[in-house]
Amino acid sequence: MTVANEPASYTGIQIVLHWTIAVLVVLQLVIGEDIKPAYRAFSRGAEPAAGDVFNANIHVYVGLAVLVLAIWRLAVRLRHGVPAAPPEESVLLKRIAAVAHFLLYLFIFGMPITGALAWYFSFRAMGEIHELAKPVIIIVVGLHAAAALWQHFYVKSDVLVRMLRPAGRRAP
Repeated sequence: MTVANEPASYTGIQIVLHWTIAVLVVLQLVIGEDIKPAYRAFSRGAEPAAGDVFNANIHVYVGLAVLVLAIWRLAVRLRHGVPAAPPEESVLLKRIAAVAHFLLYLFIFGMPITGALAWYFSFRAMGEIHELAKPVIIIVVGLHAAAALWQHFYVKSDVLVRMLRPAGRRAP
């Protein structure tokens, strides 16, 4: 999209996808450790406990849901575009935001893919990458949330509000 036809806001579906993926990613970060007992048992050729398999399945299926939603989100983004950064935002902040968004997309695609390769194909290196990426994604997600709050409360921009309500539904 060119500057002339950039949307003023995210679409309703972009907002729903953003927050759904955000909730699922946080859930994955909270329950992600639950997959380890089943993974270790399978890796040793042992039979994991039923509860461990259940917990692992939740993690795997939620991860696959994140991947499907991420594909949908990227398709909507490519079709509809995204709003421009606030005009008063510095070039440095725009570049930092671009890098952060790139990393977030890398994670919402990369984590499910590396996890699936490790789980379904016993690709140990992918499991290690998946595990090593966890603290990085926590930092990136935390900085993303902090930046949105900083934009809203300190800078007084509409960056956060644009991801809460589609155009036409803004408070005055």
